[in-house]
Amino acid sequence: MSIPQKTREYRLPKVDGFHNLTLTEAPIPTLKATEVLVKVHAVSLQYRDLDVARNTYPQSQKENPVPGSDCAGEIVALGSEAAEAGHWRVGDRVCSNFAVDHIYGEATEEIKASGLGAPIDGVLTEYKVLPAHALVRIPEHLSYEEASTLPCAAVTAYNALLGGPNPLKGGDTVLVQGTGGVSIFGLQLAVASGATVIATSSSDEKLKIAKSLGAAYTINYKKTPNWDEEVLKITNGKGVDHIVEVGGPATLIQSVNAIRYGGTISIIGYVAGQGDVSKLPVKILSKAVVVRGILIGSRTQFENMNRLISAVKMKPVIDKVFAFEYLRDAYEYLASQKHVGKVVVKVSKD
Repeated sequence: MSIPQKTREYRLPKVDGFHNLTLTEAPIPTLKATEVLVKVHAVSLQYRDLDVARNTYPQSQKENPVPGSDCAGEIVALGSEAAEAGHWRVGDRVCSNFAVDHIYGEATEEIKASGLGAPIDGVLTEYKVLPAHALVRIPEHLSYEEASTLPCAAVTAYNALLGGPNPLKGGDTVLVQGTGGVSIFGLQLAVASGATVIATSSSDEKLKIAKSLGAAYTINYKKTPNWDEEVLKITNGKGVDHIVEVGGPATLIQSVNAIRYGGTISIIGYVAGQGDVSKLPVKILSKAVVVRGILIGSRTQFENMNRLISAVKMKPVIDKVFAFEYLRDAYEYLASQKHVGKVVVKVSKD
């Protein structure tokens, strides 16, 4: 195929809401030697994308960004060094890591500054130039839409459960909060690893879906506001081994109550809002809890996760797919929090 010279891309000229999403046309930059050009087929959305659009993202973001961090596509051109290396070829199906320079190990300020869709331009574009070192192969059994859900939500869940000092093992008990992207991936990866999963949600309908994905126990936290006590009942007073903590300050105290002595709480989000955490340090100390902040993950973790996904033929949960031209509707649906799993935007028509 001929190499395109222009791409349609979304930008946020103002950041007081996603109504500012503007579809524009831009020239495609000339490839550097170590870069590749990817035709973007699908993009999945994150809670972070709402924050960037509303200027409430707690990390840095550039002016007038191309939003979006998670894409799946195919390579249509390679820079000279990327081609000579022989690792990638035109036609390969790929995802990019969330932070393009996070290859292995822990994150740094420099790595954080390479995060797509905020500090640097993101992937809500028809064609994206990416460094070859950021790419991972898409598992063969996944579609582009399914693969687009992996870079942020899935890698975050994998890092939380299997990337820390106390990795999940078969027979462990895991608590996942809610049924958003990270939590659903946490549920699926935990079940695939032989763990028992407890899922919480405010919706019985969403909990039915969690049950169908392998959750052994479910708790409606609207009907059972003291869900931490229910977790202790389920675990015979011991508490769970791992918690995928997406609520933030409003749920942290209950998470510490529900974790076992020496268990791991992975802090991922803050979707439940503010809460009183004045007693948190003492509670953490008194149970020797490991509390770990998760900054997505590395390309190496992404590759390791894909081996697990391929081995068990795991399928990501997609709630709804929107056309590229209806991106604002996709953002609005994400903001409604009606979804279970991921909201995806289909970029390419073919």
